[in-house]
Amino acid sequence: MSAQNEPAPARRKLLAAAAALAGATIAPGVTLVEIARAAKPGEPVTSKVRWGMLIDANLCREGCQECVLACNRENGLEGGTRPVDVQWIRKVELKERASGRKLGLPVMCQHCAEPPCVDVCPTGASFKRADGIVLVDRHICIGCRYCMMACPYKARSFVHEPLTQQKPQVPRGKGCVESCTLCVHRIDRGGRSTACAEACPTQAIVFGDLNDPNSGISRRLAEIRSTQLRADLRLNTGVRYAGV
Repeated sequence: MSAQNEPAPARRKLLAAAAALAGATIAPGVTLVEIARAAKPGEPVTSKVRWGMLIDANLCREGCQECVLACNRENGLEGGTRPVDVQWIRKVELKERASGRKLGLPVMCQHCAEPPCVDVCPTGASFKRADGIVLVDRHICIGCRYCMMACPYKARSFVHEPLTQQKPQVPRGKGCVESCTLCVHRIDRGGRSTACAEACPTQAIVFGDLNDPNSGISRRLAEIRSTQLRADLRLNTGVRYAGV
């Protein structure tokens, strides 16, 4: 890390405090240390891997909500598929004015390489792992919601009420911000897919390692034209779209 990118002393102290809390229990049987593990227990997360998604709008069925429902089930979200419900994935329906073509677009946290949510977080609660997954540390989230305002994709939500019937592998909490985690609990236990990708009936969602040229997602990206949402912001998102 260069001197100009090095964290300020106050921020270093905050990060050190966060690290000291890493072993604290955040749900029955689950700790931050456990969630931060790599695919093989005991091995650190590495930048050799960058997890990401490719969403092919050409294959996404109009009106289909299977990815949203699967995400809700996987992460213990109480909401349904209405815009007012709590969702880590929301289905956006688009219509091209010139041709009248309609398409559906699942939108979630884009897991940016340069995440604005991390830049504005005053406590370091929003952070990006070495493997590209952007997360929120609920121990040090103060609920200021700066990250929600900074996110150009409106991908984050705030927990206003106490939660019940949570899933131990997906800790959530009142007063905290949350968003798509790319099913990090699966990845850190050796999984190679997300709930939304598995549930998609047309295989419109492909998950994998963007850094591996032989991975399914990399081979697919090499075959078709893809883009990033708001590519003009130069955030280098981990979620790519085709057919948009």
